[in-house]
Amino acid sequence: MGVFRIIFSVYAIIIFLALMLILFPFVIIASFFGKVKGGNIVYKICSFWADIAFFCWGIKQVNIYESSRIHPAVYIFNHISYLDAAILVKAFRKDPVRILGKAEMAKIPIFGFIYKKAVVMVNRSSPEARAESLALLKQIVRKGISIIIAPEGTFNLTHQPLKEFYNGAFEVAIETQTPIQPVLFLDAYDRMHYQSVFTLNPGRCRVVFLEPIKVDAYSLQDIPKLKKEAFEKMETALIKYKAGWIKN
Repeated sequence: MGVFRIIFSVYAIIIFLALMLILFPFVIIASFFGKVKGGNIVYKICSFWADIAFFCWGIKQVNIYESSRIHPAVYIFNHISYLDAAILVKAFRKDPVRILGKAEMAKIPIFGFIYKKAVVMVNRSSPEARAESLALLKQIVRKGISIIIAPEGTFNLTHQPLKEFYNGAFEVAIETQTPIQPVLFLDAYDRMHYQSVFTLNPGRCRVVFLEPIKVDAYSLQDIPKLKKEAFEKMETALIKYKAGWIKN
């Protein structure tokens, strides 16, 4: 199985790069339409890219709705795999959205150009940069565009359901009075382990939309309470669905 996964991963990387080169000219054209309209077009291009890639990789994504998807919303998801980005653009495709992403990814040739047009970047090593990113996210939400944030900040390298949450998503939700909708990525860990991109394998990829959390009764002083509520809701659901990385 290890040899198969390496061979399959090389095949998958070739597909990924070929699609990127084919779609890159369309991203350049879209970039001339401005940050909002152009960003929406680039996001749709990325969704199309993910659709073809998943088909070629033999990955079937299934969205499970314990509650209807709301809009606008502050979506939060568990971050567990390199595959998460592709899952995101497939799961969130009907309404305008923006993803909060790591600034260092923008340094990758060609991919970085596409990445910058599709996400709101954050440099977590700089308090000033984090504050600027949060301010931009609040502006985006107030324009009726949903945002997607991984409150764990980076991969959960533990065998617990989740790692500790940062405050950012909850601050944005409270200050803009926008509901939070937790979303679970159940199979990303099994499809591609965070230790290496050479672990990709075909199979199912479930995304679960949980019941939204209203924030109208919360103030900024209540961020710890809101974080706890969201954490426990996601933790309980991940255990219920028996997510693959959880060990007793």
